[in-house]
Amino acid sequence: MVSSSWNPFIFSYFFGILILSIPCFSEKAPYSTFAKDATSAPKVISFDYIVIGGGTSGCALAATLSQSFNVLLLERGGLPYGNPNITNINGFSSNLANTSPSSPSQLFISTDGVFNHRARVLGGGSAINAGFFTRASAEYVRKVGWNEKVVNDSYQWVEKKVAFQPQVKQWQSAVKSGLLEVGVEPDNGFTYEHLYGTKVGGSIFDSQGHRHTAADLLEYADPTKISLLLYATVEQIMFKPGVGGRKPRANGVRFQDSKGNSHLAYLKEGPMNEVLLSAGALGSPQMLMLSGIGPAEQLKAHGISVLLDQPMVGMGMSDNPMNAVIIPSPKPVEVSLIQVVGITEFESYIEASSGPLELDWLRTMANDFARIANQSLDPSVINPRILNSPIQAGVILEKLAGPFSTGFLQLSSKDPNDNPLVTFNYFKDPRDLQRCVQGMRTIAEVIESTSLFDFKYPFTTAQALFDTMLTFPLNLRPRHLSASVSLEQFCIDTVVTIWHYHGGCQVGKVVDRDYKVLGVDGLRVIDGSTFIDSPGTNPQATVMMLGRYMGMKILRERLVGARN
Repeated sequence: MVSSSWNPFIFSYFFGILILSIPCFSEKAPYSTFAKDATSAPKVISFDYIVIGGGTSGCALAATLSQSFNVLLLERGGLPYGNPNITNINGFSSNLANTSPSSPSQLFISTDGVFNHRARVLGGGSAINAGFFTRASAEYVRKVGWNEKVVNDSYQWVEKKVAFQPQVKQWQSAVKSGLLEVGVEPDNGFTYEHLYGTKVGGSIFDSQGHRHTAADLLEYADPTKISLLLYATVEQIMFKPGVGGRKPRANGVRFQDSKGNSHLAYLKEGPMNEVLLSAGALGSPQMLMLSGIGPAEQLKAHGISVLLDQPMVGMGMSDNPMNAVIIPSPKPVEVSLIQVVGITEFESYIEASSGPLELDWLRTMANDFARIANQSLDPSVINPRILNSPIQAGVILEKLAGPFSTGFLQLSSKDPNDNPLVTFNYFKDPRDLQRCVQGMRTIAEVIESTSLFDFKYPFTTAQALFDTMLTFPLNLRPRHLSASVSLEQFCIDTVVTIWHYHGGCQVGKVVDRDYKVLGVDGLRVIDGSTFIDSPGTNPQATVMMLGRYMGMKILRERLVGARN
């Protein structure tokens, strides 16, 4: 178990040493002394730790390790700073709609026909998401086996940099009152904790609507011991062959800069130096496969030499389904992303957003996505009557906990820039569908509540709004006439992502409880690809926490090892 060896006395001693070792200075973003374009990197470099992926986990991990060791952080995208579509709350939708090769948001479409995105920017998903910040439940922490005190300390470390109490205005307040009115109780006020009932959670958007991302956690780093290379695409993890019954050992990576030049980054000599893979739920299993760790037959089919036949790499992929309802408002609503959540006993999370909505833009974006996928939209979802825009509108959505349904990931090519093929199998498990139906019924009750009366046009019913959703180009899935009378079919036909996909390198299957890759040495995976279930109503706080938590644990292991 991860928590079993965390002796409080040793941890306190170690923590004190770590605090004393923190430099008296740090560097504010955008990190001009240690953030460089990968084209400026030497052909061969060496470090104590190599972190692949400057995302939600990787930034926290690299910042922590740099307090005592030399760390290389490799990020395939650029900086989030200076891009208004990232830094400003109004740029959220535009960022997702950007399908250019330089976009910080890389589109992929699962084989289920659902549009999705993966981050291509320092800060990872925290730079392109809706910003909700909330912790995992105490039950989740106990189930995973993390040390509760270190988890709490790690959350607080993250929260000091990136988490804020949002200003709850008219639409969000109305939804909060509506949830309480229909029985999603008690009122838990503002809290980061995961509690049944209705609450206001945290946000990574501050009071000025400015986004703070995991990239800000690099302000904790020792700038003299960390090197951040941008636009550095890792092609392969390299290994020393196992001899004399020993396992193969990771000893470096090969990466490519934006001009196509190859570079080699090696681990310095030392039995505890490691490569740490934090490339996300798509990137981490993809990178293991490209490095020869995965299902042997699949690797051979792509001409990849098999280092380790590991059929569980890429398995257990899940994406928490989201279904939403747009409520046109006769009065102006604030621009808001996720702030209020109703956490139900049946494990469906009811959330809300609001602002001017460009319905014509929605159609254009969906057509662009379909064109990229060489597919076409179902003609029944293009309804000219709904395209008078912009409109003032609120959105109420549900996310399913878990989920129970799982799928798999496969390579599409040997090019690390290409998206792998992903199947999530939305609602394959009937328990997910049952939760969705219960959640949509709760949303209908909130829509019909007196709390939302002023935000609906006269005679608007929940059923009419549900029927309208069936005319929107939400995905590439076929529509069924029965969806207007069956909530089960409505859930299936209108499912979209909430970008909380996870799995592919799960604990107990691909990595052990210390996140070490089974069957090799010198390699860990530390990110959301290791999760069995998505933690809390939004995983980003926990993924950032995990980077800090495991960075502390690795440093402690080094300290104990040095003393022995």
